[in-house]
Amino acid sequence: MKYAGEAPEGPAATTAAGPGSAVPAAREEQRAHDEQRGTRARVARSILDHGPSTAAELALRLELTQAAVRRHLDVLAAEGMVEPREKRVYGARTRGRPAKVFVLTDCGRDAFDQAYDKLATDALRWIAQAAGGGEMGEAAVAAFARARMAAQAEGYRAALEAAPPEERARMLARALTEDGYAATARTAPVGEQLCQHHCPVAHVAEQFPQLCEAETEVFSRLLGTHVQRLATIAHGDGVCTTFIPKTASTKTTTASTSTAGRNPA
Repeated sequence: MKYAGEAPEGPAATTAAGPGSAVPAAREEQRAHDEQRGTRARVARSILDHGPSTAAELALRLELTQAAVRRHLDVLAAEGMVEPREKRVYGARTRGRPAKVFVLTDCGRDAFDQAYDKLATDALRWIAQAAGGGEMGEAAVAAFARARMAAQAEGYRAALEAAPPEERARMLARALTEDGYAATARTAPVGEQLCQHHCPVAHVAEQFPQLCEAETEVFSRLLGTHVQRLATIAHGDGVCTTFIPKTASTKTTTASTSTAGRNPA
């Protein structure tokens, strides 16, 4: 990715101090630009790993000043890598304006993602057409999505079954992170939230929500409880969020897909 403000090339880089000092000066300038570019990459990576973040949160995580973080965010926003949004507030709102958070755009995610989106989309479209299109085609894509997720879940099952019920969400988050989903689990007022800050198939899932629905069903089976998908990256949210109620020790295996693959109301 090429950042704005990189050092110019050619004769423009020569200073009036003469050829003897031009090369060291140009090298020093390039080194400074490289450091700035590296720091901006760290800012973007932190948003990828942790989800929508305020400048204060980024400054704390990266051990930078808030002023420095804001400068990097301004550049990333100008490049179309991040965009500001109003921070979502759960529960009663406090006085004052909500904090501004920064999220990665599709362009920003693409900088970290080398998925073969077009190939995958074409393959799923072919499956749907080969099955006859319409409802039969959608059912065929759903069957593929379930089979794909079932195979992926087999790699997670042993670790989750060995963990106590209260630790399973965190174990699932760890397993998902190893597969590139940058997942975390956090306590919510009446349960837990499993957050996936990155989705390698987000662009494909925009057209085929069956991928999100199959994933939700697999989470339910792995965790042994009803779960509910609250938000997805594929449909414009900053994070894929799955709610897991406190009754995670019960062996209910019915997943709620009423909001899977769609923006919550």
